[in-house]
Amino acid sequence: MAPDGDRYDLVVVGGGTAGLVSTAVAAGLGARVALVERDRLGGECLWTGCVPSKALVASAGAAALARSGARFGLPPLEAGVDTGAVLESVREARARIQPHDDPGRFRAMGAEVIEGTPARLLSPEEVEAGGRRLRARRIILATGSRPAVPPIEGLEEAGYITHEGLFDRPRLPGSLVVLGGGAVGVELAQAAVRLGVEVTLVEQEPRLLPREDADVSAVVAAALEEDGVRVLAGCRAVAASGREAGGRRGLELAPAAAGPPSPGRLGAGAPAGGTDAAGRGAPGRVEAEEILVAAGRRPNVEGLGLEAAGVEAGASGILVDGKLRTAQPRILAAGDVIGGLLFTHVADHEARTAVRNALFPFPSRVDYSGVPWAIFTDPEVGRVGPTEEEARERWGDRIGVHRYDLSDLDRAITQRSVGGLVKLVTDPRGRLLAGHVVGPEAGTVISEVALAVKRGLKVSELSELVHPYPTMSEGVRRAADAAMRARLTDPLRRWVDRWFRVARALGL
Repeated sequence: MAPDGDRYDLVVVGGGTAGLVSTAVAAGLGARVALVERDRLGGECLWTGCVPSKALVASAGAAALARSGARFGLPPLEAGVDTGAVLESVREARARIQPHDDPGRFRAMGAEVIEGTPARLLSPEEVEAGGRRLRARRIILATGSRPAVPPIEGLEEAGYITHEGLFDRPRLPGSLVVLGGGAVGVELAQAAVRLGVEVTLVEQEPRLLPREDADVSAVVAAALEEDGVRVLAGCRAVAASGREAGGRRGLELAPAAAGPPSPGRLGAGAPAGGTDAAGRGAPGRVEAEEILVAAGRRPNVEGLGLEAAGVEAGASGILVDGKLRTAQPRILAAGDVIGGLLFTHVADHEARTAVRNALFPFPSRVDYSGVPWAIFTDPEVGRVGPTEEEARERWGDRIGVHRYDLSDLDRAITQRSVGGLVKLVTDPRGRLLAGHVVGPEAGTVISEVALAVKRGLKVSELSELVHPYPTMSEGVRRAADAAMRARLTDPLRRWVDRWFRVARALGL
């Protein structure tokens, strides 16, 4: 261990995705790096977020597939689900991934790892951690975020859980009220109901996943309701009560104020389709064994000593410029703590930019063009770029909107999927602005659209790309083909008509 007062090229505060990537990149470049993590390396993604949630989604998908044998000409399997065994399997999957974030791995790279102690800025070039004073040429703050809990009367007294407390339980509860219809809420609601949990999903906006394209949202909402989730959109929780007779907690609901989806880019979303009478204005009371709060994120900025170092923060997190520099240029920040797109892969991307800008001259701007994301419901959602509504706000009716129904795709038919769609949005010149996919493997399929958006390709270039048959990615080409037909049909038909008239006149 280095003695107190030793100087580092870089001190990284926070051992989640952004912090780990920053450390690995800097150490790989030969920089002297110290990484400080108050808890354990891996952060929210490994321990309570992406990794365990996707493992749970996979278990739920297997259970749903077993019950749907009739679609494949097979007998359905109706065996009960032991949710305790499912959660143990989730933890086993997490344990297999944990070595990727093990402290020993980063020490082997040459970084110093300081675990189990908070860090505090003393100045623009000094960090206190574990009673030590670490001096650094540059500092990267990557302290992440945590679940936000809305101010609902009686909620603290009634008790609730977030996804952070879900995966280390001995079993899933028998019933859940999920508060929040964003990406986390819809994924966990669908997974839970497929594993035998009674689920009610409450969303304040008029539809689930309100930040996603409305067409995509409707497909996801219908799928959740088909699985048995009770969807209450357009409702807000106004009060909570604790366990009563029967051991259930309660939420009092009221109609939410009408209006457009609230601004912001947290997570992802897609509209919820149908709602019952409660969702149409008279929700009343809902009860369940547990209340699961999935209502957004809050940046971890408390106790960092930002003021002492001249770093500014707002409601969405630490304020940075386009080069990820804070108000104090010697200190940069990356990941959830700066707000914006709260995804693991975005934190990774920001960390790489932050390290380059911290260690080398001529800093570059972080590039968010072509950043895709996915929601791991069934069917999956993949997205890059603005929604149709957002594109119309800028371009008006000059945009092109081109859809392809995946229920007609050969691979979807052979896979017995329940449908979905590909939706491409183009600018007036035919260049791709956005892509939205809802269907099997959408999180993978969207990558080629993301590359096209980032490179400013025209929809004709997607139409010309050869795809293997039969695959779900053919749906992208079919949507691009539809765009080309829309652009070419009328002028091409006029040209062909003129040619035939000339040919007949000349006797050709």
